[in-house]
Amino acid sequence: MIPPPTSSSPSLYPASAAAMAAAPRLRLLLPALVLLAAAAAGAAAAATVSDDVLALVVLKSGLSDPEGRLAPWSEDADRACIWPGLSCDPRTGRVAALELPAASLAGHLPRSALPRLDALLSLALPGNRLSGPLPEELPPLLRALDLSGNAISGGIPALYASCEALVSLNLSSNQLTGPVPDGIWSLPSLRSVDLSGNLLSGSVPGGFPRSSSLRVLDLSHNFLGGEIPADVGEAGMLKLLDFGHNSLIGGLPESLRGLSGLSSLGAGDNALSGELPAWIGEMVALESLDLSGNCFVGDIPDAISGCKNLIEVDFSRNKLTGELPWWVFGLALQRASFAGNALSGWVKVPTDAAATLEALDLSSNAITGEIPPEIATFARLQYLNLSSNSMSGHLPPIVGRMLLLKVLDVSANKLDGDVPLEIGGAVALQKLLMGRNSLTGGIPVQIGTCNSLITLDLSHNKLTGPIPMSMGNLTSLQTVDLSENMLNGTLPTELSDLASLRVFNVSHNLLSGSLPVSRFFDSIPYSFISDNAGLCSSEKNSSCNGVMPKPIVFNPNSSSDPLSDVAPSYSSNQHQKKMILSISTLIAIVGGAVIVIGVVTITVLNLRARATAPRSAVPPALSDDYHSQSAESPENETKSGKLVMFGRGSSDFSTDGHALLNKDCELGRGGFGTVYKAVLRDGQPVAIKKLTVSSLVKSEDDFKQHVKLLGKVRHHNIITLRGFYWTSSLQLLIYEFMPAGSLQQHLYECSEESSLSWMERFDIIIGVARALVYLHRHGIIHFNLKSSNVLLDTNGEPRVGDYGLVNLLPMLDRYVLSSKIQSALGYMAPEFACRTANVTEKCDVYSFGVLILEILTGRRPVEYLEDDVVVLSDLVRGAVEEDRLEDCMDPRLSGEYSMDEATLIIKLGLVCTSQVPSQRPDMPEVVSMLEMVRSPQGTPEDDLV
Repeated sequence: MIPPPTSSSPSLYPASAAAMAAAPRLRLLLPALVLLAAAAAGAAAAATVSDDVLALVVLKSGLSDPEGRLAPWSEDADRACIWPGLSCDPRTGRVAALELPAASLAGHLPRSALPRLDALLSLALPGNRLSGPLPEELPPLLRALDLSGNAISGGIPALYASCEALVSLNLSSNQLTGPVPDGIWSLPSLRSVDLSGNLLSGSVPGGFPRSSSLRVLDLSHNFLGGEIPADVGEAGMLKLLDFGHNSLIGGLPESLRGLSGLSSLGAGDNALSGELPAWIGEMVALESLDLSGNCFVGDIPDAISGCKNLIEVDFSRNKLTGELPWWVFGLALQRASFAGNALSGWVKVPTDAAATLEALDLSSNAITGEIPPEIATFARLQYLNLSSNSMSGHLPPIVGRMLLLKVLDVSANKLDGDVPLEIGGAVALQKLLMGRNSLTGGIPVQIGTCNSLITLDLSHNKLTGPIPMSMGNLTSLQTVDLSENMLNGTLPTELSDLASLRVFNVSHNLLSGSLPVSRFFDSIPYSFISDNAGLCSSEKNSSCNGVMPKPIVFNPNSSSDPLSDVAPSYSSNQHQKKMILSISTLIAIVGGAVIVIGVVTITVLNLRARATAPRSAVPPALSDDYHSQSAESPENETKSGKLVMFGRGSSDFSTDGHALLNKDCELGRGGFGTVYKAVLRDGQPVAIKKLTVSSLVKSEDDFKQHVKLLGKVRHHNIITLRGFYWTSSLQLLIYEFMPAGSLQQHLYECSEESSLSWMERFDIIIGVARALVYLHRHGIIHFNLKSSNVLLDTNGEPRVGDYGLVNLLPMLDRYVLSSKIQSALGYMAPEFACRTANVTEKCDVYSFGVLILEILTGRRPVEYLEDDVVVLSDLVRGAVEEDRLEDCMDPRLSGEYSMDEATLIIKLGLVCTSQVPSQRPDMPEVVSMLEMVRSPQGTPEDDLV
């Protein structure tokens, strides 16, 4: 995804453009609206100036005013024209405009006050903290209404569709629910409508008249479904149109081709499908086009080259195929993203092309071949992402001539050759990401001239030689990953000057010697320096001469015991690392040669005896009760499987899987298996899941391929999979251990004094949501989300477990759809009642909605009474409809929360549990809404998944 634009470049995303475009138009309209007050003076003749004073005092009475902005508003005044935030008609003295942006006003707008201001033309209270419903009735002459950026809830009154004087309506960034009122597009004077950033649902109403004056329509970031109205193109004066971040289906309506004056079209993050229509090229005024995050297929039409004014285009996260279109380099494009498709190659890049291109994202496609050297002609390029493709060959050295380049990401390709020395010429470079390739040679000394570098990733390559001292010049460095290479030598002492360093990962190399002395290196995590010839901290060990590998200890009863205190074996990608032996070890070997020969002889005899006798001994692993855990025949017990541990060298060990299980350490049972606690010999606790779906598990190859994919999942809200064990009759998954128990335990087994607080519950909800966003972005569906699968770490952070296991099964048969897998039926999406069920991300959204309700109410998803069954979502939905939601809240919260916030979150949970999958939001939208609740006055925090 292309990063947010700088202030000097326009946004790629029309949602942002809409917000910028609508506000200036409104400000430009206000002076004209005030001048129109004179024409309305006759209609307001019956009212008096004192009526305005009284109405404003009533309005003030319903508001909280911590900054005292309304202090001069007094009922003793004769006129209101000198009050802050007010403007009056100079001829009649009536109040014509009320404008108090970002004044920290809170509370509800009194219903009776606004209609009495019957000469009011403009009402603008954006960026405050207003709550409650919208006023049912507006002043009859009102031209502009701006209540954006508040916390107003409820629906949009149908009466707004009859306000014929209305020119501009901005209700964006609130908590509005329900449908968009029918008939609103027919208002004769309406020019700008911004309803973005709400919780609106239902379908987008049609009825766009040809006489429409509408210029701006922004419905983005809602929960709208159905198709885009077929007649939307009838509003021929539209300049900006944004339907992005909803749940719309179908294709782009052909009526859009008639919008020859449209400059911005946004429909990203929906479920639109079909091929991209060639008639897009007829929209000649188009400057910004966002169709990302949909299901469009086929080639990208060359006819789009007819959009000669196109500046920004985003087709990312679709299913597009073919070559990158030539017009990317032939138009005056500044920002272009085609990430996350199935594009297969480049077109011939003209040598004089792309003079204006500032950002290009082609990541996560299927592009092959070499990176074209003509890329150096992109003189203004600041962001280039070619990661996760199949490109080969060398990185063109001319990238060093791209003086404005800030981000270069070519990771996860098949590039070889050296890191070009010319890279030092990219003086503006802030992120250099070249990991997961086949690069050779050394890290060039010239890297030290990239003074702006913040992030450097050269991991998972074949780099050799030392780390250059010149890296000490990169004082802005925060993250460095040089792991999984063959770097040798010592770490330069100059690295101690890197005061901004946060991550410095050099694990799995051939480095030795002392670590640099600095606050960072003195407390560096072991995982950052593990699996090297010998790295140690002289600050902690005055006799620091390097840490030697531990000797390998052979167990005569096991070819290799992964849980005994042994040195990690080196994987093949370490290319025959040499073991460095200390002097004392050499003396011991020379002096005890005879003893060694004797030990070897005895070991050989033991191994021969073991080969002819049944196995009677169990490796000293984790179990004292081997036979009680074995359900297989003696023949099967003798067949050893393979335990594979991820990380720390990714070593493979052979052992008996039953030895990992101890019945006394059972933690719990679920639909996919039983979980045991175990402790490794190095003191590290782990949780081991014994799968109970052995007869349905895929083949060994499919099983290992999927489990290794799950083993790459890394997120602070997701439990890490550390390894697995396979035989045809026994499969084990090995996870990191979470000491604080499950969310289910904290909800139902803790005393009132130790129960979860409001903030802890909110943090758990948003943490789980971010975990699901990460999983969904990486193509992993959880399918089994419930409170027992949300664990807490020592800091109380939520960690989601049991993810992606459904993909271990060959098909979704009746076994999977039964409560055997989803043991708490209340979490299961209703579409599973069908005989043929499709597991989609929307299933996780439904389960997450149930989890929200469970966390805030403290009640189980399904409660079985003597003569009734209570479904939590139905119970809460009924409470919302009857306006008694507070009765449903967990009584242990005891008033420590805002009911307005709780109401919004619960309503979000109910939207997530919609019966129709397309009506449920996507998880990124859920996170955005939760962040909006947490920081209603600021921008949502960045999602780091």
